[in-house]
Amino acid sequence: MLLITADRGLAGAYSSAAIKEAEQLSALIHDRGMTVVPFIVGRKGLGYYRFRGRDIAESWTGFTDQPTYAHAKEIAAALLESFLTRTEDGGTDEIHIVYTHFESMVAQAPTVRRILPLEVVETTKAEATAAGQVFPLYEFEPSGAAVLDALLPKYVENLVFTSLLLSAASEHAARRRAMKSATDNAEELIKTLSRQANQARQAEITQEISEIVGGADALSASA
Repeated sequence: MLLITADRGLAGAYSSAAIKEAEQLSALIHDRGMTVVPFIVGRKGLGYYRFRGRDIAESWTGFTDQPTYAHAKEIAAALLESFLTRTEDGGTDEIHIVYTHFESMVAQAPTVRRILPLEVVETTKAEATAAGQVFPLYEFEPSGAAVLDALLPKYVENLVFTSLLLSAASEHAARRRAMKSATDNAEELIKTLSRQANQARQAEITQEISEIVGGADALSASA
């Protein structure tokens, strides 16, 4: 499982929502009798797992707000190495990515996506014809297996890079929304405190005037 979180805070529930989604995925995997092998991106996710004393296969930090293809390539290589290793030797049978999908500046949703193993959908010529589709015919050079071996790393790299970019966009949007909310709250607090200060100052002035008038009346009465 690859979990993508933020390196920095002040982004609202961005990282905690992704971590919560990862915890739910982990529970489902454990229910299937399987063990979760976490790969973590971002200091928030790394701190969450380390604080709880959980084992981490590998982690990457320092680039969550500006990921590059080189970062995605490094992460994809680690995922593929784990996937291609036999299970009895510590390898993994499935690869899931938990990231935050950017929908708009006001909506970002934590998402789980399984990238490996691939789901192969086979269609016969009769089924394609019945559906009004053209049955595809492919010829692979040098062979289908060789082409798949060349394309699979690129496929995983592309999916990892896409997830990093969507998460980075979601992080910026969440931080912008959190900062706007904090600014609005601060301005409202300033208004409330200014109003209270003015009321206290007016009450103090009124009390001083009352004391002066009372003193003057007392002097007049004694004269």
